[in-house]
Order: sequence, then structure tokens, then C-alpha cells
Amino acid sequence: MKANVPPQALVCFSEYNHSLKPVVQFIFIVLFSMTSLSNIHAQDLGKILHDSHDVFKEKTITKRRFGHQTLVNRIEVLKQHKLFDVSVATKSTEGRDIYLVKCGTGKIKVLLWSQMHGDEPTATMALMDIFNFLTGEHFQKTPENAPFLSLFREDLLRKCTFYVVPMLNPDGAEAWTRYTALGIDMNRDALALQTPEGRLLKQLVLDLKPDFSFNLHDKNRLYSAGQSGNLSTISFLATAFNQQEEVSSNRKKAMQVIVGMNQAIQSYIPNSVGRWSSEHEPRAFGDNIQLWGREWDGSLILIESGGRKNDPEKQYIRKLNFVALLTGFQSIINKSYKKNNLKEYQALPENSRAIFDLIIRKATIRKGTITYQADLAINRTERPVKGKDYFTTSAAIEEIGDMSVFFGTDEIDASNMEIITENEIALGSKADFQIAKDGKVVYTVKNGVIQN
Repeated sequence: MKANVPPQALVCFSEYNHSLKPVVQFIFIVLFSMTSLSNIHAQDLGKILHDSHDVFKEKTITKRRFGHQTLVNRIEVLKQHKLFDVSVATKSTEGRDIYLVKCGTGKIKVLLWSQMHGDEPTATMALMDIFNFLTGEHFQKTPENAPFLSLFREDLLRKCTFYVVPMLNPDGAEAWTRYTALGIDMNRDALALQTPEGRLLKQLVLDLKPDFSFNLHDKNRLYSAGQSGNLSTISFLATAFNQQEEVSSNRKKAMQVIVGMNQAIQSYIPNSVGRWSSEHEPRAFGDNIQLWGREWDGSLILIESGGRKNDPEKQYIRKLNFVALLTGFQSIINKSYKKNNLKEYQALPENSRAIFDLIIRKATIRKGTITYQADLAINRTERPVKGKDYFTTSAAIEEIGDMSVFFGTDEIDASNMEIITENEIALGSKADFQIAKDGKVVYTVKNGVIQN
């Protein structure tokens, strides 16, 4: 059901509100809040949040490779705001502070954590934007949406208490690696608990008994949404708590919340929302938190940020996280998720590996005295630069042959064309060559990128 109050009415309310007496103002606000916040559809809220995201975007973070100090700088700002209760939850293996940020006064407990894997920071950026949203200090910059967003913010903080660990693995973030300083993948430490980071997460879950937990990750940027050429830009999962992948009441709730989040972002990345494999991993935190949550009906939702063409720093994917999370919160506070059909969750295409950065199709290739026709599949690999916030890339040929069941983010139809290169085409060779037709160069590929 869509909101009964159209966006234009929000402006009218903002103007009319100034002329009302205080008691009437209060009644008007309550009625307006009940109507607009309870009935607004995820897609409508998603559009408002999507269109206003730049207002709340944390401008000091524009690249996805940032270290612990960047977070510390933002935490120091949050400490100055009365809304946030900031504490050091524990120390990492290398002695860095792991922060817990608490805000809100409501009965619904929501726990979120990001960068369990140090090189997965997209959601961390989105959490900084959500902190900005929750302060309520920027609504005047989006006057058309300000009345609704202000009420939405107040509703969230009144009904929820948020517990946020924005960087769970700061040592990994500093080293730009998946692993903790002990070399352990923390997401395989839910049972052994050998890492201080893992012990903290389990303690938080068991102490807080959150109603909803959000486990925020990045994934390989070349995952596809099903066996298609669509990059799986965002993937969701209601993790399984056993090998049989049973759907308990708490797992069902996670699926229903995911349906609403998908509805909110689907129009911006059509057919590019995927579903992570639900295969049970008994050592993983997501699976175990779903299991532990059965004791108090606590649900866990996994979000994986993948790839999107022309978004190497994942700034648009950051916006999608902002939209998805806040619409997810809205469905939780008004319980609208209960109306969502599980078939929509099951219909999300499961992640696959069907995409390469570049596929050159039906090229003529020479190897010594042999001439043959084949497809070339090329991928680019990022390599972090120590102490810098950028990457270098190196591209190599990963497959030679029939690639008809795969897709390229970029593709060249090289029918009747020949690969021209100083070195022979081979698996693992550098993706530097030209493609010519009748002796005339049509394309130049340099480090896996089409130059012309």
C-alpha cells in the first residue's frame, strides 16, 4: 500500500505547520506521522532516501580504502553529539580500539557490524551516512522531504535502540586484508573464538539478544545475479542455521525484511540484486547467530556489496546500502515486513560466477604456425598500494576457448578479426594487444581495458 500523503503534501505541511497553535500542531504531527510512516511503501521510502542521500553522505570518506584513523576521526565527532553513546568495546589483536556506537531509546534492539573482513568497507561508509541522517542536522538541505524524514528519524529513535560496530576488524582494515592480525578469517571463528574480535561479537549477541542483526560485507565484484550478464551489485541472505536449511520463525522474518529492502533498491539496479548461497557453514557467525537467535526470536540479515560498472570506489553501492538499511529499519518498526511474501525472497537469483571484466569473442589467434578461432576472457586484479588510498590493477587472460555461457562487463565481437601481439596469447599472459581487421587496427586493449 502506498502512502496516503503524497510528497507534495509534505511541503504544504511544512509551510502550514508554522501557522498552527502548539496543541493543534502536535495533533497534526501525530496524525500525519501515523498516516505517512505506517503506510508508505518500501519503494516510495526508497526513492526519498535515494534522492536525498547526498545530503547525508559523509564527505570526508570518498574512497573505499581507508584505515582505522579515518574511523577514529568520525567517532570523535559522534562523541560530541548527545544522541550517541560511544564506547570502546574491546581492543583488536594489535591494540586498536573497536568501537560500539549506541543510539535510540526504543524496545526493538538492532545490532549492526561492518568490516568483519578488513577489506570490505562499503557498508562502513553507509553507516557513516546513516549516523549523519540520525543526527537530524541536515534535513534543511532537502526541504521537500524534510518533514517526512524528520518524522521517520524520530520514529526510528523512539522505537529502536541501535548498536553499531562500524569496523569490527581494524587490523585487517589497516592491512587491507580479509583476515585478522592472527591470520584468522574471523567469519570462521564463531565456534573456536580465537580472536578478540570474534569473542566480542559473540558477547554482544548473547548479552544484547538483538531482535534484528545486520551482518555487512563486500564480495567479489564479478559475481552475477544468476547465470546472467547482470552484476550482482547487492546480495541478501537470511542465513541458514542448520544443514537442512530449515525456515524457522526468526529466519522467516529475515527473509521478509529482505523482500522489502529488495523492493526499495530493485528499480535502481534492475535484475542486479542477488541471493547469496544459503549453504550452511557451521563455523560462520551469520549461521550461528541465526541459530542462537532462535532462543529469543532474533533474526539475522546478511548484506553483500558486489560490483557495478563504472563504480570502482563503490560510492553508488554505498548509497544503495544506505537506502536498503533504512527501508529495512522502517519495515521493522511498523512491522510491514510481515506482509511480504517469501516467494519474492526465493525468486531472487542466486549468485553465480558468470561474468568476466572483458570477453573478446571469436577472435583469430596465431600460435606459431597454427591459426585458430577462440574467445578470450580477461579479468583485472586490484593490488593495494601500501600506505595509499588507491589501487593498481593488472589484467590477465584467464580463459581461452568457448565462452558462450559467460558474459563480459565489456565485450568485443572480434569475428573476422585477428589478435596482434608481440607475445603469444596464453593463459595468464598480460592482456595487452591489438585487434585488427584486414590489417587495420580496430581495437587496442591495454591492461585489460579497451582504449578505442
